[in-house]
Amino acid sequence: MRVTVLGTGDVVGTPKVGCSCPVCAEAQQTGKQRLRTSILVEHAGKHLLIDTGPDMRAQLLAAGSPIIDAVIWTHGHYDHFMGFGDFYRVQREPITVYGAPEVLDYCGGIFSFMRHNEVPVTAYEAVDICGMQVTLFPVTHDAPTYGVRIEADGAVFVYSCDTTADLTQQTLEVMKGADLLLLDGIFPPEVHISKHMNIKDAEQLAAQLKPKEFWCVHMSHKIWWSYEHGARDMQSWVLGISET
Repeated sequence: MRVTVLGTGDVVGTPKVGCSCPVCAEAQQTGKQRLRTSILVEHAGKHLLIDTGPDMRAQLLAAGSPIIDAVIWTHGHYDHFMGFGDFYRVQREPITVYGAPEVLDYCGGIFSFMRHNEVPVTAYEAVDICGMQVTLFPVTHDAPTYGVRIEADGAVFVYSCDTTADLTQQTLEVMKGADLLLLDGIFPPEVHISKHMNIKDAEQLAAQLKPKEFWCVHMSHKIWWSYEHGARDMQSWVLGISET
């Protein structure tokens, strides 16, 4: 199982349009950027996208233009699903999209003009997607939102973007045991917001969950480029040993 972070930015990305803060200024000067957060998971020749943000076209071109076999939508916010149309016309057949019923109802309604297959997923119940065992778990945000646990090749990947640290015990149990954990860390420790974690919140949650490796995603332009646990766009991990 190969996990590639296509983007690590928040809803507006970094650099932020019209911003001259030190982080955005350095981005403009050096060409650095954080595209909106999206994840590509490869397994047994199949490609699964977790979220389809508005930078999808550029992200998939940078990743080698893979044919996408399935999509998971975690929730119905603009920066997590509005790029669905960016790769639609190159698909071999209507794409299959997985998600919680209320997420599919909303996101699928926006893209009702595009042929796609929707598969509702019940929280905490594992389903097979591209030969991997995938479990969605509810997290705490200002809209119905779900994290993702993927098991394949003897490894575990856990991803939870757009959430607070106020999670149920059942969700916390599903998030444990990860070889790689990616968490929402939108602001530096001194900044607090009701619907996200700052990086200190994310680090404390990671310490509780005890993954083998942990990084933040969904980072705003307030996060400095040198942040130790900041994952870079297009960073990849190979998890487990594949027999294919």
